[in-house]
Amino acid sequence: MTELTDLQKYEFRRSLEEVSELSGRGTELISLYIPPTRQISDVAAYLRNEYSQSSNIKSASTRKNVQAAISSILSRLKGFKQSPENGLVFFVGHRSVGADQTSMVQFVLEPPDSVQTFMYRCDSSFYLEPLHDMLEKKDRYGLIVIDRSEATVGLLNGKRIVPVKNLQSLVPSKHGRGGQSARRFERVIEVAAHEYYKKVAEIVNDSFLEDKGMKGILVGGPGPTKEFFVKSEYLHHELQQKVIDVFDTGYTDEYGLKELVEKAREALRGLDLMREKDLIQQLFEEIRKPDGGLAVYGEEQVTHALMIGAVDTLLVSEDMRKKKLDMLCPSCGNTKDLFAKEAPDVAKCDKCGALMETQASVDFVEELHKLADANSTAIEFISGESEEGGLLVKAFGGLAGILRFRVS
Repeated sequence: MTELTDLQKYEFRRSLEEVSELSGRGTELISLYIPPTRQISDVAAYLRNEYSQSSNIKSASTRKNVQAAISSILSRLKGFKQSPENGLVFFVGHRSVGADQTSMVQFVLEPPDSVQTFMYRCDSSFYLEPLHDMLEKKDRYGLIVIDRSEATVGLLNGKRIVPVKNLQSLVPSKHGRGGQSARRFERVIEVAAHEYYKKVAEIVNDSFLEDKGMKGILVGGPGPTKEFFVKSEYLHHELQQKVIDVFDTGYTDEYGLKELVEKAREALRGLDLMREKDLIQQLFEEIRKPDGGLAVYGEEQVTHALMIGAVDTLLVSEDMRKKKLDMLCPSCGNTKDLFAKEAPDVAKCDKCGALMETQASVDFVEELHKLADANSTAIEFISGESEEGGLLVKAFGGLAGILRFRVS
């Protein structure tokens, strides 16, 4: 499954917001979720049956609108030989536009994650909960719980814990012998422990080394073994650098993996927050410099800096929803860019005072992303839920940049 880029997630989130604002008159909005395993021909047969069943709807207008929506979906399905990799989602129906009037709306989305179950729902609003769940962050972390007798390796994928391998050790327990026999037996124990740690490390290396998207590794266990395993660097050096921290757990089986995730939850939550905090702090440090430093903010200033390749890191709020409007004055020919959620009803020319006209409208974040890609600028989408994300919105309208070089 191909992971979505930050821009694709932004676009998908924006589409969901647009769909969520729609409401129908009665049960005239159809939500259809098609898993990748479902044959398109089976879906078409199901919809034809629903079309036949809808003839029993008492309201003539509702019956007409539901049948029109089903016909529209059937028509769109003809363009698919099979369901895409993650499945398909249709939102089709008649939304209410006031004065007892409706208009047809059609959205066909390829979801960011695999659709698990087939679902057909007819209601006064579209059913979006499965898609909102898909947009939750699904960062991956390696999990290791270990002591001298047992180890379990797993993977945390979003909220899902996937056990990979459990290994029982053959390390002998302590004994009561004395003298030379004791020292010899201690050596046997340490050799066996060393081989056991090597086997655990091999499992971890084989499972995680090729996973370049893994954010980090968490290690847990009931005693000092976990610290010894990490400090002795049994893991491949690339994985060794990804170890975030060690945590005390009471178990080293599958339950131990769950216990490890619970113990590490605050640490994981703090990672993203710390990254955002560091970026915003860096921005303010630049702003506080007497010469203004390497900081830029304001729509026009950021756009200009991006166009000349001056921005090293672009900071954009995930909640930013603006359009770039190209405005033209028909009287004097003056042009200007306007940044707003929607085109204004009235915009006056700065030069002659005449009413300006909107010539073009593009999504501002998409425009910024294209400029950033063209100039190798890193983009950081900042969550609106964090304190730093809120500060970015309140102080800078959700947009700022850290520069490579100063711009006059």
